[in-house]
Amino acid sequence: MKRQETSASTAARKDRMESSSEEILHVVELAGNSHVGTSKETPMRKDAFELSDQEKIEQIADKFKDIMHILGMDLSDDSLSGTPKRVAKMYVQEVFQGLNPANKPESKLFDNKYQYGEMLVERDITVQSYCEHHFVPILGVCHVAYISSGKVVGLSKINRIVKYYSKRPQVQERLTEQIAEELKSALNTEDVAVFIDAEHLCVSTRGVEDTGSSTVTTHYSGAFKKKSVRKEFLTYVRAKG
Repeated sequence: MKRQETSASTAARKDRMESSSEEILHVVELAGNSHVGTSKETPMRKDAFELSDQEKIEQIADKFKDIMHILGMDLSDDSLSGTPKRVAKMYVQEVFQGLNPANKPESKLFDNKYQYGEMLVERDITVQSYCEHHFVPILGVCHVAYISSGKVVGLSKINRIVKYYSKRPQVQERLTEQIAEELKSALNTEDVAVFIDAEHLCVSTRGVEDTGSSTVTTHYSGAFKKKSVRKEFLTYVRAKG
């Protein structure tokens, strides 16, 4: 009887361990589906830029050709034969160009000669990024505000900063923080606010296939930590016309 009880106890312990392992795996899967990022910095290898853009295009084209072949596509067809090269060029030169620091926009500052001391808000900046978990688009808008510390920047530079950090595989939380940190550094002020509202095609076109939802992320620092200042910013964001 004692031996039987020991065997039963061992079996129960094994079942608990297997159940626990399944729960851990489930949590990990949920983390991926929930777009949890690991760092403010985009994960990159140290040798990320040893290959030239052209070398990357050639290698990606070869790999993508293999993917299409495995899927059963006929690469001898006129419509498909150039697809691997087109996808490779799109990845390197367009949608992921923000991975390369050489493409980072320069932010030239000017003296705030007109002594403008209120917040400046740039609304509805286009966000076109890619989910790093499924490599499908993230599409939305970014609203940015800052209060000058004595310097101002050309308006187009704000848009270019948003574009630069968007053009890489991303999670929206990291994208929000990267834009905010770059703006604070470029503008030499902590008084910065960032608001992103975006649709994730990994949600709308796969998995749950929910086409009616969007994701909002924010960053408030400096003066924007004050409820009244933040409220003013959000009023401008929501105002139309």
